[in-house]
Amino acid sequence: MKTAITELLGIRYPIVQGGMMWVGRAELASAVSNAGGLGILTALTQPTPDALRAEIERCRGMTDKPFGVNLTILPSANPPPYAEYVQAIIDSGIKIVETAGNCPKEFVDRFKTAGVRILHKCTSVRHAVSAERNGVDVISIDGFECAGHPGEEDVGGLVLVPAALQALKIPVIVSGGIADGRGLAAALALGAQGVNMGTRFMLTEEAPIHRDIKEAVIKGSERDTLLIFRTLKNTGRVFRNEISEQVVGIERRPGGCTFEDVRPLVAGARGRAALESGNASDGLIWASQAIGLMDDIPTCAELLERMVRQCQEQLCQAAEWARS
Repeated sequence: MKTAITELLGIRYPIVQGGMMWVGRAELASAVSNAGGLGILTALTQPTPDALRAEIERCRGMTDKPFGVNLTILPSANPPPYAEYVQAIIDSGIKIVETAGNCPKEFVDRFKTAGVRILHKCTSVRHAVSAERNGVDVISIDGFECAGHPGEEDVGGLVLVPAALQALKIPVIVSGGIADGRGLAAALALGAQGVNMGTRFMLTEEAPIHRDIKEAVIKGSERDTLLIFRTLKNTGRVFRNEISEQVVGIERRPGGCTFEDVRPLVAGARGRAALESGNASDGLIWASQAIGLMDDIPTCAELLERMVRQCQEQLCQAAEWARS
């Protein structure tokens, strides 16, 4: 398959594995890249910039194909040393970066000078237009179906994608709710240049999390996610389990809540421990509504080959209907 994204990134298929905290490690990123997509390491999964350098080298030992690094920039009272992570990415010779959260305006020039392509994930058209103006190369437009933070405007992909395409000049890929070749076909039919998937890649053989977590999530339907932090104006979509239901319950109390009221339940260390132990009820598990479209745990190679085949079949069928 050839699109602007495959040409720009030097990959076989227009399929990107989005950054995922605790999941975007060398095992997964290398498997996606070896299968023909773009694997992504998650920078902040690594505790220090030097640890990121080591993880990049570990990934290079597992693939000779292009891969990138995700750097999610979020407001915080005690932020990580973002500039040092940026330098580690540049020093390591990485040429593709996925950014998310705040616009990476302060780092764009440094990345550009080093020849790094920037994919920026947005949940609204206005933020995408701002990111384009600030110099990013690709927009990953993230619909309301997505795992993680879908923004506060609740716009689904079927509207958000064409609205973004209408407003932007740079290539656009679709994220949020993509799980198979039908989603890839839909993205291409809308005019996008590819797709970005997180949850689907989390539920593959190579994803470095406990098998019991994968089995629990794969049994879920499109109704088995919850929106948390709605009252805090920082909405997040997660898998429905005991922890996320407790968070929603606290938010619905008369008078509302503060982040401190839910902090012990949503701590990142607790979520990581759940992913590693296999206890799907003991921490937040970020997941999109696309879990309702998943019923197996394939290898990354099996997944991508199946997606491409299904995409081609769907597009051929649509073309046949259009001619009839």
